[in-house]
Amino acid sequence: MASKEDKLRKVIELGYEISQIKDIDLLLEKILLEARNFTNCDAGSIYVREGDELSFRYAQNDTMQRQLPPGRKLPYSTFTVPISNESIAGYVAGNGKILNIADVYEVGSFYPFSFNRSYDDRTGYRTGSMLTIPLQNYRNEVIGILQLINAMDGQGDVTPFAHEDEEVILYFANNAANAIERAKMTREIILRMNKMAELRDPKETGPHVNRVAAYSVALYEAWAFKNKVPQPEIDRNRDVLRMSAMLHDVGKVAISDNILKKPGRFTPEEFQVMKLHTLFGANLFSDIYSDFDESAGIVAISHHERWDGNGYPGHIDPVTQKPLPGFEKEDGLAMGKKGVEIPFFGRIVALADVYDALSCRRCYKEAWDENEVVDNIRAEAGKQFDPEMVEVFLENIDTFRQIEKLYPDHSE
Repeated sequence: MASKEDKLRKVIELGYEISQIKDIDLLLEKILLEARNFTNCDAGSIYVREGDELSFRYAQNDTMQRQLPPGRKLPYSTFTVPISNESIAGYVAGNGKILNIADVYEVGSFYPFSFNRSYDDRTGYRTGSMLTIPLQNYRNEVIGILQLINAMDGQGDVTPFAHEDEEVILYFANNAANAIERAKMTREIILRMNKMAELRDPKETGPHVNRVAAYSVALYEAWAFKNKVPQPEIDRNRDVLRMSAMLHDVGKVAISDNILKKPGRFTPEEFQVMKLHTLFGANLFSDIYSDFDESAGIVAISHHERWDGNGYPGHIDPVTQKPLPGFEKEDGLAMGKKGVEIPFFGRIVALADVYDALSCRRCYKEAWDENEVVDNIRAEAGKQFDPEMVEVFLENIDTFRQIEKLYPDHSE
């Protein structure tokens, strides 16, 4: 059995690991996973404070996960609970103290709350022990709740959470809270960049870019699982891909309103100008200081390329806007990138972006029927889209449906 010093050393290492994650959603997943690993528990969930409520963000459950096909994730869910004494999470958020319950079914009248058994009744799962930890920042403000469920002993039986671990897990939770605040700031900066684009192009909404980013990560994760990519590499790539995908169309801020807000179809000349948003976006990230800068530039310039080579902007210098030597067509335009010439992240975001564009209502069109969307993407395998990525998409369409519910458009 590990000593307290060993556990503290491990928590310090975990604190460094989570500090490297920039995206808030991926960070929350990582915090929950590592807290569960540290306490050897079967399940858990994480909430983020939004005003006087807790927003449920992620859940993990090894018992329920084993009932799914390999590589699939538990269904997404979203709801809020008030910060009050009516729920365990709300109670801990209100008083800022860790709560260790040996069996939530046996909570006595000492506490003002009772355990909600609806999930257990619906799934057949049995929640037993529960450790609920406040995520407090350096100002001692509770910004979220970490809830760990069913500690397991060496034989795989449910056991109470060890009281001697509480001090160490609180230290981890404090580090996690500060990492969450930094990641929330990063997300806000990205969303504000997109709001600039939204002011120019009403189609570039916060929900749209969040959906495209989440779809992109889901595609990548499923592809990586199939291709046995090591988990550390998956984690690194998920982080930069998610943030980069959110900024795929940020270059539209440089396109004239006469074109960007035109209600009808573009003329050929107008469409050529519109295509330049890919180059403008890439130029925003031309000074590369991090993996994110490089990835964001790649996604911006390549998410309109087509697998068959008929996309844009093609083999072109984003600064001079001239075709690269040897890639100029007879009409003076650049040859499109084809197949694996298209950067991997660009191929992922291309599919995610089209899925969202077809699935959602726009000022110029109604949303397509879901079967029509799926049939279209299937038909475009090897034409518009990487056929391997289409195969992964079709195998994980349920995940896309769940993500769509997480980020509804403002009018819904």
